[in-house]
Amino acid sequence: MSEIEDDLLLQIQAARLPPPEREYRFHPVRKWRVDMCYPGHSIAIEVEGGTWSGGRHTRGAGFEKDCEKYNELSLAGYSLYRFTSTMIKSGLAIETIERAFGRSIERVEAHECPDPQSRYPLGPMRGH
Repeated sequence: MSEIEDDLLLQIQAARLPPPEREYRFHPVRKWRVDMCYPGHSIAIEVEGGTWSGGRHTRGAGFEKDCEKYNELSLAGYSLYRFTSTMIKSGLAIETIERAFGRSIERVEAHECPDPQSRYPLGPMRGH
């Protein structure tokens, strides 16, 4: 975990949201992980590092691989929220997570929230 991810976790705690699962493996076959996840609410969070320094996530091959992963995450029924360090430091990230979490709770209460694991034909994942 990076320092900026730890900062976001402190903000989540201060907002009195439940702690997310860290380094959550969402795919039953691929070893893809998201930085933080609320699987019961289908909320996935990625902290994008190297935004201004030309990090792996902003260069050709890394960007391509991230796109593939993010598309699979969406197909599995998750809402993905991506944040830069600037968004975390400014408070925009935690505001967005609070809004997403509130929206998810409304969907769960209305029984509209799909089980993300049911999207995979291999059945639920084990050992994440």
